[in-house]
Amino acid sequence: QAQLVESGGGLVQPGGSLTLSCAVSGIYFPFLLMGWYRQAPGKQRELVAAFRNSGPINYADSAKGRFTISKDNAKNTAYLQMNSLKPDDTAVYYCNAQLIASGYNYWGQGTQVTVSS
Repeated sequence: QAQLVESGGGLVQPGGSLTLSCAVSGIYFPFLLMGWYRQAPGKQRELVAAFRNSGPINYADSAKGRFTISKDNAKNTAYLQMNSLKPDDTAVYYCNAQLIASGYNYWGQGTQVTVSS
Protein backbone atom coordinates (compact mmCIF):
# COMPACT_ATOMS: atom_id res chain seq x y z
CA GLN A 1 0.00 0.00 0.00
CA ALA A 2 1.39 3.39 -0.99
CA GLN A 3 2.10 5.97 1.67
CA LEU A 4 2.59 9.66 1.00
CA VAL A 5 4.07 11.88 3.69
CA GLU A 6 4.17 15.63 3.18
CA SER A 7 6.45 18.04 4.99
CA GLY A 8 7.63 21.61 4.71
CA GLY A 9 4.49 23.56 5.48
CA GLY A 10 4.37 26.41 7.95
CA LEU A 11 3.85 30.11 8.46
CA VAL A 12 5.46 32.49 5.99
CA GLN A 13 5.16 36.21 5.33
CA PRO A 14 3.70 37.50 2.07
CA GLY A 15 6.37 37.45 -0.61
CA GLY A 16 8.19 34.59 1.07
CA SER A 17 8.98 31.10 -0.14
CA LEU A 18 8.39 27.54 1.00
CA THR A 19 9.26 24.15 -0.41
CA LEU A 20 6.93 21.25 0.25
CA SER A 21 8.13 17.67 0.03
CA CYS A 22 6.19 14.46 -0.49
CA ALA A 23 7.97 11.24 0.31
CA VAL A 24 6.44 8.14 -1.27
CA SER A 25 6.84 4.59 -0.02
CA GLY A 26 5.24 1.23 -0.64
CA ILE A 27 4.92 1.59 -4.39
CA TYR A 28 7.25 1.86 -7.38
CA PHE A 29 7.70 5.60 -7.83
CA PRO A 30 7.99 5.60 -11.65
CA PHE A 31 4.50 4.05 -11.80
CA LEU A 32 3.07 7.30 -10.46
CA LEU A 33 2.12 10.73 -11.75
CA MET A 34 2.74 13.16 -8.92
CA GLY A 35 0.77 16.29 -8.18
CA TRP A 36 -0.08 18.86 -5.56
CA TYR A 37 -3.53 20.08 -4.58
CA ARG A 38 -4.74 22.50 -1.96
CA GLN A 39 -7.88 23.21 0.02
CA ALA A 40 -8.62 26.51 1.67
CA PRO A 41 -11.25 26.83 4.42
CA GLY A 42 -14.74 26.71 2.95
CA LYS A 43 -13.47 25.88 -0.54
CA GLN A 44 -13.14 22.77 -2.64
CA ARG A 45 -9.85 21.03 -3.13
CA GLU A 46 -8.14 22.36 -6.25
CA LEU A 47 -5.21 21.44 -8.42
CA VAL A 48 -2.01 23.38 -7.91
CA ALA A 49 0.40 21.49 -10.17
CA ALA A 50 0.68 17.98 -11.56
CA PHE A 51 2.76 15.96 -13.93
CA ARG A 52 0.93 14.49 -16.90
CA ASN A 53 1.52 11.16 -18.60
CA SER A 54 2.31 13.10 -21.76
CA GLY A 55 2.65 16.78 -22.40
CA PRO A 56 3.73 19.66 -20.21
CA ILE A 57 3.18 19.96 -16.49
CA ASN A 58 -0.28 21.16 -15.57
CA TYR A 59 -0.23 24.30 -13.42
CA ALA A 60 -3.20 26.19 -12.03
CA ASP A 61 -3.33 29.75 -13.32
CA SER A 62 -2.73 30.96 -9.76
CA ALA A 63 0.49 28.94 -9.59
CA LYS A 64 2.01 29.78 -12.95
CA GLY A 65 5.24 31.72 -12.67
CA ARG A 66 5.41 31.31 -8.90
CA PHE A 67 5.27 27.58 -8.13
CA THR A 68 7.38 24.76 -9.52
CA ILE A 69 6.71 21.06 -9.18
CA SER A 70 9.60 18.65 -9.41
CA LYS A 71 10.51 15.12 -8.43
CA ASP A 72 13.53 13.05 -7.59
CA ASN A 73 13.08 9.44 -8.68
CA ALA A 74 16.14 8.36 -6.72
CA LYS A 75 14.57 9.67 -3.50
CA ASN A 76 10.96 8.72 -4.31
CA THR A 77 10.06 12.30 -3.51
CA ALA A 78 8.08 15.08 -5.15
CA TYR A 79 8.48 18.74 -4.35
CA LEU A 80 6.54 21.97 -4.69
CA GLN A 81 8.67 25.09 -4.66
CA MET A 82 6.47 28.09 -3.86
CA ASN A 83 7.74 31.64 -4.34
CA SER A 84 6.13 35.06 -4.00
CA LEU A 85 3.54 33.63 -1.66
CA LYS A 86 0.31 35.52 -1.11
CA PRO A 87 -2.30 35.34 1.65
CA ASP A 88 -4.63 33.68 -0.90
CA ASP A 89 -2.18 30.76 -1.01
CA THR A 90 -3.13 29.87 2.56
CA ALA A 91 -4.50 26.34 2.52
CA VAL A 92 -3.83 22.74 3.39
CA TYR A 93 -1.63 21.34 0.65
CA TYR A 94 -2.04 17.71 -0.33
CA CYS A 95 0.31 15.49 -2.24
CA ASN A 96 -1.34 13.28 -4.85
CA ALA A 97 0.04 10.21 -6.57
CA GLN A 98 -1.91 8.73 -9.46
CA LEU A 99 -1.19 5.27 -10.75
CA ILE A 100 -0.49 5.64 -14.45
CA ALA A 101 -1.96 2.24 -15.30
CA SER A 102 -5.32 2.59 -13.53
CA GLY A 103 -5.80 6.23 -12.58
CA TYR A 104 -6.15 5.27 -8.93
CA ASN A 105 -5.28 8.14 -6.62
CA TYR A 106 -3.32 8.11 -3.40
CA TRP A 107 -3.32 11.10 -1.06
CA GLY A 108 -1.11 12.40 1.68
CA GLN A 109 -2.40 13.68 4.98
CA GLY A 110 -1.87 17.32 4.05
CA THR A 111 0.39 20.07 5.32
CA GLN A 112 -0.77 23.52 6.38
CA VAL A 113 0.63 26.57 4.61
CA THR A 114 -0.26 29.93 6.12
CA VAL A 115 0.77 33.17 4.46
CA SER A 116 0.36 36.07 6.83
CA SER A 117 2.21 39.06 8.18
